[in-house]
Amino acid sequence: MPFPVAPSISLPSIHAVLLVAIALLFGFTNGKNGSAGIVAPLIATRALGYRSALLLAALAEAVGPFLFGIAVARTIGQDLLAPSAITLPVVYAALLAATTWNSFSMVLSIPTSASHALAGGMIGAAWIGHGADAILSVGVIKIVVALMVSPLLSMIAGYAMLQTVIFLAHGASPRINRSFRHGQILSAIALALSFGSNDGQKIMGMIVLGLVAAGELPAFSMPLWVVAASAASLSLGTLAASRGTIQTVGRKFFRLRPVHGFSAQASSAAVILGAGLLGGPVSTSHVVSSTIVGAGTADRMQMVRWTVVERILFSWLVTFPASAAVGMALHTLLRGILP
Repeated sequence: MPFPVAPSISLPSIHAVLLVAIALLFGFTNGKNGSAGIVAPLIATRALGYRSALLLAALAEAVGPFLFGIAVARTIGQDLLAPSAITLPVVYAALLAATTWNSFSMVLSIPTSASHALAGGMIGAAWIGHGADAILSVGVIKIVVALMVSPLLSMIAGYAMLQTVIFLAHGASPRINRSFRHGQILSAIALALSFGSNDGQKIMGMIVLGLVAAGELPAFSMPLWVVAASAASLSLGTLAASRGTIQTVGRKFFRLRPVHGFSAQASSAAVILGAGLLGGPVSTSHVVSSTIVGAGTADRMQMVRWTVVERILFSWLVTFPASAAVGMALHTLLRGILP
């Protein structure tokens, strides 16, 4: 049974309501920013129009959280913080830090990592409030390995996928681009499902943490309404996706053709789904950006606009410490106010 039955919740406290609302706002900003990696290749190669691509991604993302188990949610909700550190100030600070960073990144039109931001906010808040012993090494290792390895693995996967596709399509007429555009739609659905599963579980894990901190749940368990609400927030965010971030992913690395879009999306879906099944939270934006760069280098190294890569790499490096610092500051502010 993928979703353990949780105790019923009646007359929730104001903190439970607020924490669920903030977690869903985090999910909305995550969908708004992270979905760029799904729809950008579709739009850039004209496989689908802007509205059709967003709708397709949103529908698939709504299904994703109901599939593939809850390993990522357990990493966020059980494996990262000691039970003594799951308090109202810590959960509030972590959620607000991650949401703030997501919103800031959207203003700058930079594909950011919600996983980096969330982990940084949680670790920063728990560290300042409860000391280093509050951080569980098993969760830190899972998250660090997933976040550090996934971009490199994605670049290799994008490179290998494009080389394989070019080899198989050798000698084909230009009309094969029509087949690649159709293939892009299928690979985009797979990518959106994996994104919905991996990123939806981050929202699910934080909602459950909030309910535990507010005293509404005795321990980690996953009510079905949490899954549905998380899926909805992610999908609604996707429908409101930032055009600026989509343009950064889809056009500013190099001029994408259907073969690049198909290769990047198919390899991204495999990386994200594999990480999710192992309980590793990854950044969809950075995975897709890395596979696009990998596909570009497989075609021609000079095609890639490396200044854009440097910009995203800078964001990737800054997100964790910045979110941790915001989490620390917010916890310091909140612990004098909240129980």
